[in-house]
Amino acid sequence: MMIDRRGEWEMKKNKNRGYQKLRVWHDAIDYYNDTCKVFRKFPYELNRIANQAIAASDSVHRNIAEGYCRRSIKEYLNFLNIALASLGESVSGLYAYHRAAQITEEQFQLLNDLAYKLENGLLKLVESLEYKRENKDWVDQLITKESNAVYTTN
Repeated sequence: MMIDRRGEWEMKKNKNRGYQKLRVWHDAIDYYNDTCKVFRKFPYELNRIANQAIAASDSVHRNIAEGYCRRSIKEYLNFLNIALASLGESVSGLYAYHRAAQITEEQFQLLNDLAYKLENGLLKLVESLEYKRENKDWVDQLITKESNAVYTTN
């Protein structure tokens, strides 16, 4: 993926990169970016906490992408639920850091608002995929019938 002069991402055309069209994936990238800005400023003695906060936010966009790339609706939903769990871990940390006065009210509101938007987007995506699964409106693989014929055994 390249970034052009305007800062826009050039989308490569590839079925396996379809997650890049998802608003929730972009929101998850934004959440990670803003989390990094807040926690990079933590003092050295809180380095472990900062690293965990960044890792939890990083996990969200990664799990959205990994689930999408698995191509199985069952696995996709599983990874979206892992993304939701990572987001929950991240939000729980925000409340603890705020209460411990390790982040400001402004930092807390910024990240909590982004997390809220992202969580709702993920829940809507899960709901939509569950609907597709129930109605059998999902193609689980990128493999064509022709390529499967080579591997069929009698």
